[in-house]
Amino acid sequence: MSVFSPWDLPLPYASNHSNLQCFLRCITPVVPTRLLPKKCNEDSNGGYLETNEKERDEEGYSLSEVWESYSEWSAYGVDVPIVLNNGDCVVQYYSPSLSAMQIYTFKPFPSSFRGLGNMVKPENVSCCNDDDDDDDGGDRSEIYNSSASSNDSCLSSEAAWDEDSTQTNTMDQRGYLYYQYNEMASPYDRVPLQVKMNELGKHYPGLFDLRSTEISPYSWMAIAWYPVYQIPMATNVKELSACFLTYHPLSGSRTGSNKEEISLPPFAVVTYKLFGTLWINPETSDKDTIICQQTAACNWLRQLQFQHHDFNFFMSRQFQNP
Repeated sequence: MSVFSPWDLPLPYASNHSNLQCFLRCITPVVPTRLLPKKCNEDSNGGYLETNEKERDEEGYSLSEVWESYSEWSAYGVDVPIVLNNGDCVVQYYSPSLSAMQIYTFKPFPSSFRGLGNMVKPENVSCCNDDDDDDDGGDRSEIYNSSASSNDSCLSSEAAWDEDSTQTNTMDQRGYLYYQYNEMASPYDRVPLQVKMNELGKHYPGLFDLRSTEISPYSWMAIAWYPVYQIPMATNVKELSACFLTYHPLSGSRTGSNKEEISLPPFAVVTYKLFGTLWINPETSDKDTIICQQTAACNWLRQLQFQHHDFNFFMSRQFQNP
């Protein structure tokens, strides 16, 4: 027997309000830009070539500044104001964790500086993989790095494959693959995004030192957002258990009039436990937005032939009853 909930009432005070759009705005990182000293070019004899004075500085940001933009969110969660169906408001906090990432560069790096983290063998990416229905990823949380010895990495049969076939120092249309990561641990076992990046950066300094001008437009990251608490506390509100998977570019372009910062809005979104009019307001374009964002994620992963663990998990469960 269904239990009546005040959250099931239609939106009386904010008929055109979109909690979904509010969430997407709140979780969009903003990165400051600045003039970066231009790096010297190394010649064939190991020396350094002089750079033209006009070309010495370039405007952009380093990847370390991207992770820094998640500093407060990693510590406390990102606060998202949500209008409930009865007109009341709560502030829901979401914790960000690294779900997946690929970084392509315009120039090659030595193989000892490139890496794979938590990768599974590339396969044909499906928009809905029902084979993972009972897999929460809890048994596959080890990290595989190209520089790690066999004693330092634990690989399942699914996660191990010929490194040379996926990490060659050759360039394709995407650029040179510097690093890729695919989280498979249970959400309960994950650390906040900035903590994870600090761990990975100890082995791969390029994750902090690379600049936006050095990475390809095909570089991207996926962030998993899980609810942690809300203020004031709301009980028995199933809609507030919604989880999100957002895909962001790592080489952003400036938009708007502000010349000192760049935002990295999600270009694709997948949801889990997204129920009711709280998130999909029929008076707005929320439903179309979800469909378009989900299709964008599917097409992106298929284009890259990237078997994203969290994507498959979200898609296989999103139509289950609450």
